[in-house]
Amino acid sequence: MLIVGAKGFAKEVLEILFQLGQHENLVFYDDVSLDMPEMLFGKFPVLKSLSDAENYFRATDNRFTIGIGNPVLRKRLFDKFSNIGGEFASTISPFAKIGNFGNEVAAGSNIMTGVVITSDVIIKTGVLLNLNCTVGHDCKIDSFVEVSPGVNISGNCKIGAYSVLGTNATVLPKLTIGSNVVVGAGSVVTKDVPDNSLVVGIPAKIIKTLPQLDI
Repeated sequence: MLIVGAKGFAKEVLEILFQLGQHENLVFYDDVSLDMPEMLFGKFPVLKSLSDAENYFRATDNRFTIGIGNPVLRKRLFDKFSNIGGEFASTISPFAKIGNFGNEVAAGSNIMTGVVITSDVIIKTGVLLNLNCTVGHDCKIDSFVEVSPGVNISGNCKIGAYSVLGTNATVLPKLTIGSNVVVGAGSVVTKDVPDNSLVVGIPAKIIKTLPQLDI
């Protein structure tokens, strides 16, 4: 598998693949960092051009996952690597607890250690559920949402595409958070949040309207 990115979150994705025993023929991709070594941890090659990535997809393994946060960037990287023949793959920690009834996890999801997903949860393409998040029953998390460590999403909630829930945020039951919403760290969401909003506090209040995404 190819991990897009070779710093920060990409190293956490590596740990998940190690937990799964899927670290053979593993490579990273970083065409931005000038200080990146040829081999990460002295073992994993770091590819530095799209042509190298395309050759890897053809010759070795066409699967890729994204080891970078930021919903918009994740979508752009998904498009970029899909267009050269990559197949978007999920990385799901064996130490996550995913219920046995009614759950759907789409391609390209990163579900990290300690995540708990109960029942009848729909997780769309490219979602990132970071360390120790909980997602209650009958939730829907739309594409390329980033859920930071320690977030608690109660039952019957909907989270719109490209939204970011900050570390230790809480979403109370039966709420809808729109698309392109940022929920500040530690905030408690007690009512619906419209698209393109930044909300912070306890209870969370809108403090800024964000520019509409052009994706």
